[in-house]
Amino acid sequence: MRNIKIAPGEYYHIFNRGVNKQLIFHDSADRVRFLFLILYFQSPITFINIGRPVKSFVKHSVFNIEGVTTREIINSRFVELTSFVLMPNHFHLIIKEVEENGIARYMQRVLNSYTKYYNTKYNKSGHLFQGPYKAVHVKNNNQLLYLSAYIHRNPRELKEWQNKESSYPWSSYQDFVNKNRFEGLLVLDIISEQFENHKEYDDFVKTSPAKLLKEELDWID
Repeated sequence: MRNIKIAPGEYYHIFNRGVNKQLIFHDSADRVRFLFLILYFQSPITFINIGRPVKSFVKHSVFNIEGVTTREIINSRFVELTSFVLMPNHFHLIIKEVEENGIARYMQRVLNSYTKYYNTKYNKSGHLFQGPYKAVHVKNNNQLLYLSAYIHRNPRELKEWQNKESSYPWSSYQDFVNKNRFEGLLVLDIISEQFENHKEYDDFVKTSPAKLLKEELDWID
C-alpha cells in the first residue's frame, strides 16, 4: 500500500500506467470509456449501460447524460476532478479529496470498471495496470500550477501532437483555454482563477518548465 495519508480538502497527483508499459488505450472508444469513468464516477451514482453514452460521445462529442443526473453527481461527489490527460499507456489526474476515503473509492471504481471492460473487449485476463495507482500530495500552490502545466504538456511525447497540445482531445487543456466541455464535472477554478484569461494560462503552460517532485519524475521516466 502507498505510504501517504490522503485527507479531505487536499489535492493529489494520481497516475498509473499499463503493466510493463503496455498500451491501455488502443482506440477512441477506449479513451472515451475511461473519460466517462473519471467524470461520472465522482459520486456513488451507478450506471446500468455505460456503452450508450460512450457511443454518443464517439459520434457526437457529448455523453448525452440527463442534466438531473449530472447535478446529482455534483451534489453527492466524494472527489473533484481538476485536470487530466490520457496517454497511450498511462494517465495523470489532479484530484481533490472531498470526503474521507473519496479518492480510494473513486480510483477503485474507475480502475476496476475499466479493467473489466478492457479484458472483455480484448479477451485478456488479470491485471491491466502496473500495481496500485500512485498518489502524490500537492503541497502548495506553486506545485499545483506546475503540475497542471506538466500534465497538459504530456502530449508533446506524441509526434503528431507536438506544439498542438491545447487541441489534444484526451486532456483538460482545451477546457482551460476554451470552453469547459464538462462544466461542473470538471472543476477548474482552483487553477483557472489565478490567471487573467485563457491566453495567460495557455502561455503559462507553453513556457513553464513544469517542474515535478523527484519521485514523480523517476516513475514517469
